[in-house]
Amino acid sequence: MPPLDYIHVDVFSAHPFSGNSLPVFLDANGLSGTEMLRITQELRHFEAIFLRSTDRVDTMEARIFDLFGELPFAGHPLLGAAAALHDRSGSADDFTWRFMLGNREVTVAVERTAIGFSVRMDQGAPEFLTEVGGRDDIAHAFSLSPTDLDPDLPCEVVSTGLRYLIVPVRPDALAWARVASDLTSFLMDRGAQFAVLFDKSGMEVRHWNNDGIMEDVATGSAAGTIGAFCLKHGIVVANESFVLHQGRHTGRPSQLRVIAEGSRDVVTTVKVGGDVAVVGRGTLEARPGLAEELVHNENPAGPEVQIR
Repeated sequence: MPPLDYIHVDVFSAHPFSGNSLPVFLDANGLSGTEMLRITQELRHFEAIFLRSTDRVDTMEARIFDLFGELPFAGHPLLGAAAALHDRSGSADDFTWRFMLGNREVTVAVERTAIGFSVRMDQGAPEFLTEVGGRDDIAHAFSLSPTDLDPDLPCEVVSTGLRYLIVPVRPDALAWARVASDLTSFLMDRGAQFAVLFDKSGMEVRHWNNDGIMEDVATGSAAGTIGAFCLKHGIVVANESFVLHQGRHTGRPSQLRVIAEGSRDVVTTVKVGGDVAVVGRGTLEARPGLAEELVHNENPAGPEVQIR
């Protein structure tokens, strides 16, 4: 089978080695979902995106994986993929790419800049699912005290494709927040898939994998829910762009540009964007399925167990 080429980009930063890194596989034809997951785990970025062409030049099928499995939606992979496609095209003109994620279509507008790309994605109308009580338990889940939570804002589950429990916190509480134990069951019981901490004073967020081992640098899907939440609760003005900060605590500061449209009563759509820098290009000489088949053929009884 031929080698697999990919483009390495950094999303939500105008400069390489900042923002949220991402490998974009522009031609993933022939790869199974299992192989995509293994490749994502091998490269160890927070997420990876795999594209397949369609009969439309401006439309790609897309599958997104994190280190644990496939995601139905994610922001920074789609933004990075649009920039990578535009980089490959060589075009100097603005363009809108369309991505098919199962039954959902997402559009990403791309503009070439002097040093990279500026991208913006329409995440559509948000869903405000439920306000969540039990603030003592929520605070404890992030190694905080109840007084660290913002007393003027609710904890609320909001979705623009993924269901996030938004946890508003007081100024400076982000600095000592930690995931106390795996959040998966805790969030499922509250109708959420993930959680994001939000400090309105600094317009800054933090988000981890549910197990708390890895912190995300910049989370486009969460930014969409924050935009909707901020408009609903009067923190931002409708139809005006604001900057959301993330990644400071990982040493990779990122800026996410967010626009929530509509009104406090009816948020019609949320758009999330930022800069994208191209870092480099790579090639995988082996594919997971073929590599594992070769190992099995060489040692059909299985690997020897070594005790140290």
